[in-house]
Amino acid sequence: MTTHTPGRVALITGGGTGIGRATACQLAEAGWRVIVAGRREAPLAELAAEHPAIDYRVADIADQARADRLVEEAAAAHGRLDALVNNAGALSPLQLSGLDAQALGNLFAINVFAPSYLVSAAVKHLSASGGSIVNVSSAVAQRPNAQGAFYGASKAAVDYLTRSWAAGLAEQGIRVNAVSPGPTETPILSSVLPPEAVEAVKAREAASLPLKRRGTADEVARWIVALADPASAWVTGQVIAVDGGMAVA
Repeated sequence: MTTHTPGRVALITGGGTGIGRATACQLAEAGWRVIVAGRREAPLAELAAEHPAIDYRVADIADQARADRLVEEAAAAHGRLDALVNNAGALSPLQLSGLDAQALGNLFAINVFAPSYLVSAAVKHLSASGGSIVNVSSAVAQRPNAQGAFYGASKAAVDYLTRSWAAGLAEQGIRVNAVSPGPTETPILSSVLPPEAVEAVKAREAASLPLKRRGTADEVARWIVALADPASAWVTGQVIAVDGGMAVA
């Protein structure tokens, strides 16, 4: 159960849509002040207009200098930073055959390098507040798949970093955890597939899960919020599967 925690401040990347948006709304409802960040202003501005506790910044977090400034802006906005949610992510259908070096670099820049930049910049603020970091990984990180090997590898790196950061930052009073969603209703598939292919993938994924349906952004966000909540003060270094049973299928 999430507690009401007024006065706390969270920075959420990829906050304009999907899981990031749902997380921002749930945190705001729990009394947090929230700064959402992303590369597209329109969905961020729309969200902020709907919730007085949510503000936004347009930022390309694959740029280390901009990621550093984003953290400083978020901390300065309300005088503190209590949670960093590394939700922004890229999906790519990269294959070994005809591998595109730039596309591979872009994938890891968003999924691995950007969270690293943000955590590095946020440590001093989170240490002061006794805050936490929640990374958004993926259930595919634990399931080898030739068709999505590079995306899965990038998320496996997030899992490893989550546990390593948890071990390294505990002495500074910072908790680090991750959620590992299974197939979830967000716009990410539409970024790499045509509409007819998206529907086919969704149907196939739902049929493959023990619970026979895809998850919702709200269902995943609930766990992110719980991990960020001070009530989870005894939890760190965990990668929580929120996957409709995918891990046991």
